[in-house]
Amino acid sequence: MATEIGPRMVTLTAQRSVAFAPAEFLEQISSASARIPGMVVQSLDLKDFEQRKVVGVYSPQYRALIGLEKDLKEKGIPLYEADIRPPERYLMERFITSSVVIDGGVDNGSVINDCRLRPEGDYRPSLSMVSLDIETSPAGDLYSVALEGCGQRQVFMLGDPTGETSAVDFELHYCKSQREILARLNDWFARFDPDIVIGWNVIQFDLRVLQRHADNLNIPLLLGRGGGKIEWRKHGTKEGYFFAPTAGRLVIDGIEALKAALWTFPSFALEAVAQQLLQEGKEVSDVYGRMEEIERRFHEDKTALARYNLKDCELVTRIFAKTGLMDFLVERANVTGLQADRFGGSIAAFNHHYLPRMHRDGYVAPNVGQIPGGSSYPGGFVMDSRPGLYDSVLVLDFKSLYASIIRTFLIDPVGLVEAEIEVDNAAVVPGMRGVFFSRKKGSLPDIVDQLWKRRDAAKRASNEPLSQALKLLMNSFCGVLGSPDCKFFNPPLVSSVTLRGHEIMHRTKELVEREGYDVIYGDTDSIFVWLKREHTVDQADEVASRLVTAINRWWEHHLAGKLRLESFLEIEFDAYYQRFFMPTIRGAELGSKKRYAGLARSKEGIDTMVFRGLETARSDWTPLAQRFQRELYMKIFKGEPYRDFVQTYVRETRAGKLDDLMIYRKRLRQNLNSYVRHVPPQVRAARLADEFNEKQQRPLQYQSGGWIRYFVTRNGPEPLERLTAPIDYEHYIVRQLQPVADAILPFVGESFENLISEQASLF
Repeated sequence: MATEIGPRMVTLTAQRSVAFAPAEFLEQISSASARIPGMVVQSLDLKDFEQRKVVGVYSPQYRALIGLEKDLKEKGIPLYEADIRPPERYLMERFITSSVVIDGGVDNGSVINDCRLRPEGDYRPSLSMVSLDIETSPAGDLYSVALEGCGQRQVFMLGDPTGETSAVDFELHYCKSQREILARLNDWFARFDPDIVIGWNVIQFDLRVLQRHADNLNIPLLLGRGGGKIEWRKHGTKEGYFFAPTAGRLVIDGIEALKAALWTFPSFALEAVAQQLLQEGKEVSDVYGRMEEIERRFHEDKTALARYNLKDCELVTRIFAKTGLMDFLVERANVTGLQADRFGGSIAAFNHHYLPRMHRDGYVAPNVGQIPGGSSYPGGFVMDSRPGLYDSVLVLDFKSLYASIIRTFLIDPVGLVEAEIEVDNAAVVPGMRGVFFSRKKGSLPDIVDQLWKRRDAAKRASNEPLSQALKLLMNSFCGVLGSPDCKFFNPPLVSSVTLRGHEIMHRTKELVEREGYDVIYGDTDSIFVWLKREHTVDQADEVASRLVTAINRWWEHHLAGKLRLESFLEIEFDAYYQRFFMPTIRGAELGSKKRYAGLARSKEGIDTMVFRGLETARSDWTPLAQRFQRELYMKIFKGEPYRDFVQTYVRETRAGKLDDLMIYRKRLRQNLNSYVRHVPPQVRAARLADEFNEKQQRPLQYQSGGWIRYFVTRNGPEPLERLTAPIDYEHYIVRQLQPVADAILPFVGESFENLISEQASLF
């Protein structure tokens, strides 16, 4: 662990592994465990979700406990919580998330033995970080390793110097063999001892390649603290995906980290992300040009290859700094109880918070799949929209709606079980679909309450990483309870959240319309309010403030009077659109859902175009259509002439002036040979590309999926690697431009076909 005086290793006082079982099976459990050394069965003041008393089964070895679980399962006897590993149990039962105080123990310098830990929520360590990147041949042979961090800029390069050997502004060591590269890499990690290793696809590519070379050469890859090895683990269901636990260090992939922080990009390739965030990218962006250039530099100019290798490290470091990723990941660890380099894990985070509090309520958790109740439940509320082009639309948004429902209506797994045995009707709160929740027992509302207050404090302190981490955790709870992989999965319980959300949105719509305004759309926790006439920003702000106050006050009075509940429902003013467009479903008159565009205006008079679900916001539409939509909508929203723009855009498309915007970029989600009956355009393009690659003796790029870029030509889809026919401009006009235009033009009394016909009549 990281401390104020550097990294320390701690060993804890001996802990027994524990699981639980119904006490009615005590005789069978005692018999099965008697032959296991050190295993003890003990009566406890706890019960399971079927109201049966349980016993604790304690073992000095976790592996023995898992073996007992299998034996008992064959006999039809459940062993609860056996899947909670001892380190997780130790931390969660002490309410430890990430930061701790070390108590007691024997301090031997870098190691503290036989100590105890207790939570310390305010400590944030100073962490050292290194960015790692490798370069290889097309066949995967290791050429170089670059490292940037810990005050160092270092490249280990295979072979003798070639080409320009002038002074460089980084350390460049030439190695006689790949064995020497790995040895120097091991030495570097031992010497500079970083806390964190970052990179781009660093686990699935860079470290896997390094490990493969180390295994082939029969030498250790010692990148862990104290000379530890990477303890590789395969993903349980995701084929070819690996985890890389590394002693004393965090290994963080930039792609996974950005996704965890809810960053979105059309492409997560390093080049694409760097260009968008840093306005800078690789020296060579084309994948084939890049491979050929790496080969050329390795054989002719190794100094240039070293610069190229190190540049990737520097881009990753700058992306982490620009996005504040490490601050977010550290705060997320302190919030969830999961390691900073663990992504996903919403169920584990829920268990970390819920299980110890549930135990204090007198219950143990059921096993996954044990709770009956069906498999489906309603999703979020989505209102039918009223298509049209509107002036002055407000968006009002409930703050963390599902979390506030849990907090307000006392939604809780234990509360549901307790309500089933409660005889006093006044001691329960009605849920949905005939279920009830206890007013006396249940931890989840309190957990949400604590997280909510911590988030409010984080926002007051302008700690955005902590605020975001807390919000993501709170908002994950409903999804966790709705996952069949969760111990507490129970459709009636989840329905009491989602259906309550439906009820709240319907009633809120009525409240808005009672004030004389129209609700034209609603989605999960947001309603879109048409003010019916044009408003200035100040006027809209005044209306929004009045509506927010009225709605929140109504819910407070209603819930207090009807259910004796304190309302934590809080609607907020989210956005004001001076102009707003809600399209129809393509080819129908019904309003669409989750698709709209608006011109948002701030108090400072700054206009911002917002697109949701439309072509501009979707990566599967070409830049040609996206630019066309942005510019056409802006002109219509601002009341500017648009006919000449449409006609000019079509004319330039046909003249070949916009070819660079016509590239499709689509993802192949399966292996290339998996597409048999239905072969979409991107698959046809990918097959042509790999046929060409094979003829050119290049590595095949698309056999296992990936992203393909292609044009639609008069011969059909053709990849950028192999263009043989002219571009089919009419395809782009009919399939890309016309759908965009005809979504909005009818609302201003026009059509794309009429405009094109006018254009044709001029010639």
